[in-house]
Amino acid sequence: MTTESSPVPSPAGLNTGAPEILTGAQAVVRSLELIGITDVFGLPGGAILPVYDPLLDSRRLRHILVRHEQGAGHAAEGYASSSGKLGVAIATSGPGATNLVTAIADAHMDSVPMLAITGQVFSNLMGTDAFQEADIVGITMPITKHSFLVKRPEEIPATIAAAVHIATTGRPGPVLVDITKDAQQAEFAFSWPPKVELPGYRPITKAHGKQVQAAAQLIADAKRPVLYVGGGVIRSRASEELLALAEATGAPVVTTLMARGAFPDSHRQHLGMPGMHGTVPAVLALQEADLLVALGSRFDDRVTGKAALFAPEAKVVHVDIDPAEISKIRTADVPIVGDLKDVLVDLLAAYRDTTSGQASDLAEWWATLDGLREEFPLGYSQPSDGLLAPQYVIERIGALTGPEGVYAAGVGQHQMWAAQFIKYERPNSWLNSGGAGTMGYAVPAAMGAKVAEPDRVVWAIDGDGCFQMTNQELATCTLNEIPIKVAVINNSSLGMVRQWQTLFYDGRYSNTDLNTGHDSVRVPDFVKLAEAYGALGIRVTKPEEVDDAIKLALETNDRPVVIDFVVSADAMVWPMVPQGVSNSYIQYARDHAPAFSEED
Repeated sequence: MTTESSPVPSPAGLNTGAPEILTGAQAVVRSLELIGITDVFGLPGGAILPVYDPLLDSRRLRHILVRHEQGAGHAAEGYASSSGKLGVAIATSGPGATNLVTAIADAHMDSVPMLAITGQVFSNLMGTDAFQEADIVGITMPITKHSFLVKRPEEIPATIAAAVHIATTGRPGPVLVDITKDAQQAEFAFSWPPKVELPGYRPITKAHGKQVQAAAQLIADAKRPVLYVGGGVIRSRASEELLALAEATGAPVVTTLMARGAFPDSHRQHLGMPGMHGTVPAVLALQEADLLVALGSRFDDRVTGKAALFAPEAKVVHVDIDPAEISKIRTADVPIVGDLKDVLVDLLAAYRDTTSGQASDLAEWWATLDGLREEFPLGYSQPSDGLLAPQYVIERIGALTGPEGVYAAGVGQHQMWAAQFIKYERPNSWLNSGGAGTMGYAVPAAMGAKVAEPDRVVWAIDGDGCFQMTNQELATCTLNEIPIKVAVINNSSLGMVRQWQTLFYDGRYSNTDLNTGHDSVRVPDFVKLAEAYGALGIRVTKPEEVDDAIKLALETNDRPVVIDFVVSADAMVWPMVPQGVSNSYIQYARDHAPAFSEED
């Protein structure tokens, strides 16, 4: 077992000299300041109250008081995912801490750097079922990179510094620091920087040269290569390096749900998003490839379909900073562990050396792919019930806002439409709950993103089901002058579940009707709800009203805006590869149904 000491940053202007006597709670605040944290999201309670007292005096930390701890967690995620900085959430013990669990699990699945600080009951009461006691360290151990329990005040600076280092290095992710109330109240001699000892924690960032060379040779030899790009490219800030490799090789690129924006949608080599609701060219390119260059992707079941039948003729180069992901689902012919930003530079150099600067001839492969693009452009049908097409609404939001905006989506049909019909030209512009699929993510994540990047337009694209889970954070936005835009894609139902009931349960709509907008009674009325929270509320029911409503939202920056877009409940997300079947299902449908299209 090795031991690594990690340097801890100290912003200029803060005294890090002689020790001073602080309480543990003061040390929490001071440590966050010295590390360079500027924004935190949280909600106080008894076990974390000692920290909230010195927090009131801090001039370097902006604390944003949320209305629910889950909102704090998702706001920290949105803050991190839009800016690349660490997101911080604070909660009290017991239910305060457990309300963070969903966001922590979400951050873990999607590799979001996040620090969760929770209060714990007095150490002498632990294990007695004390008021608001919960073993949050035990609860979160499977869904964090690490969870710390602190019982002594002198451990606080080094623990917070270690937590930040773990959360932001290697594969990013959430780290929890649980601090007992007595540790917060006791005094000790505080000094900075602390010595951080991390036994056994040494993320591999530099790839093995021979593996990189082997990967370059496979790319040079391939006739049907595909760059299968995952969210790791965004987390490693390697979009420019990806673009350089793609243009040098001439290979087609597909970007997963977590990687939208990692490669420009407008680029000729981009085939779109693969997977269950991916474009036909992207899905079939993976399926028919002879080489997959998997970059920061994890062969998720939503991409592969039935894994045993996925890309049956393809060799695999798999690059990931997390060695546990490589060959977990699909055995890699060339496994490469390292940071993508560095690996892609080395891989490009090795490829150019291997090919003497001459890219492989992929004309035949591109002829096939271009034929698929022409035959199966992404599209949608107009609804027959006279209501809005949700795809049109989302397409117009993207067109009128532009690529510099930030788009945070909830989970369900609206999430897939937002991934499909908004054009993403830059990384960190698309935020969503990919791995965990958390309803309620959009509004607080958009709030966090707007705090991190106040000069950008930030949209929460939500469903009427998702919106009702966390819309209380509109109050937070109003009171803290965080003017996000919320588009409620209101089909009066749990849309994705309803789609599955239509396709696989003979249209038996068991408990998916939400009654939010298609009948005379609206429960709730989203316009009135928005107004009650101090936001501008708008309802749109006709196509000719869509652009004006979006423009009004874009012009309104003194408060949040909520637009209730009343859309058809019968609209579906196409294409669709049913769960548990091969991605060749699309090829089968194409071959056996001449009229097959993305609307069928």
